[in-house]
Amino acid sequence: MSLYIEDESSITLPLDAEKVAETVVEAALDYIGCPYEAEINLLLTDDEAIHEMNQEFRNMDRATDVLSFPMIEYEVPGDFSGVEEQPEAFHPESGELLLGDIVISKEHVLEQAKAYGHSPKREFAFLIAHSMLHLFGYDHMEEDERLSMEQKQREIMEKIQILR
Repeated sequence: MSLYIEDESSITLPLDAEKVAETVVEAALDYIGCPYEAEINLLLTDDEAIHEMNQEFRNMDRATDVLSFPMIEYEVPGDFSGVEEQPEAFHPESGELLLGDIVISKEHVLEQAKAYGHSPKREFAFLIAHSMLHLFGYDHMEEDERLSMEQKQREIMEKIQILR
């Protein structure tokens, strides 16, 4: 697994972001049963930058906590059976599956941790778990999808023992 992290924010999180991100990403890959080595990009930013991205890519004029940019189209979420038919889904040199990009607002991590009464580490890990599920094709637009995704998020968080 290759996890590329870029931090473009001067905001400091009280945690080892790289270690937590690696732990969550590996747990999510294991949980979903990804049969490939994978590449994920993680951008840590602030509310201003994520607001601009949210406006540009989702036409939503506000900051958000996390954005997910999956690189793969799944017929069924979490089902990798058709991925090999998408040659652009693999890095030409490393052969790794290009899962996609995650963007997290460090400001939102701190604000939401405080609002929800848990640690910034837990909030940061949760946002990565949530985003990884999006990179696997899951969504939460419908009630049944939301419930399924919430259950999967809980199970990933329990697996790594980062709890509320």
